[in-house]
Amino acid sequence: MMSNTLMRLIDPQMIFTGIEAGDANEVIALLGGKLAEQDLVTESYVEAVIARETDMPTGLPLGEINVAVPHTDPEHVVMPAVAVATLTKPVLFGNMEDPDEKLPISIVFLLALKEKDKQVEMLQAIAGLIQNGSLLEEMTAAADKEDILALLAKAA
Repeated sequence: MMSNTLMRLIDPQMIFTGIEAGDANEVIALLGGKLAEQDLVTESYVEAVIARETDMPTGLPLGEINVAVPHTDPEHVVMPAVAVATLTKPVLFGNMEDPDEKLPISIVFLLALKEKDKQVEMLQAIAGLIQNGSLLEEMTAAADKEDILALLAKAA
């Protein structure tokens, strides 16, 4: 049931495969820019996410394929949404469990949530999904957004 919340918030237009980025900020700026183009977030959103990521990194150490779930405070969000990107080569994000450690991240779920309690729910939904190592492998191998959407829907 929880991951249905996730599926409702993932807009197919906000799924990007094979993104090339030099670093974490570039990924956040790219995805945040896409959310801003759709008027889902405010102009301040990207900067706020990057600032928060510096203080409270969101990289999750999962083994072969690591995931990051950058997000920021609700005041930067117009409409709740989740953007997803798979990266052609991993970029470094700070480790949520050990902020001084950098993790190579291959999949990013950028969260734009209006309510604080929804953030926890969404992080739990994503946490549930990403326990599934084969799902992550399939996601990184997915050719296009339709593939990713189908994988997420199947996992939800």
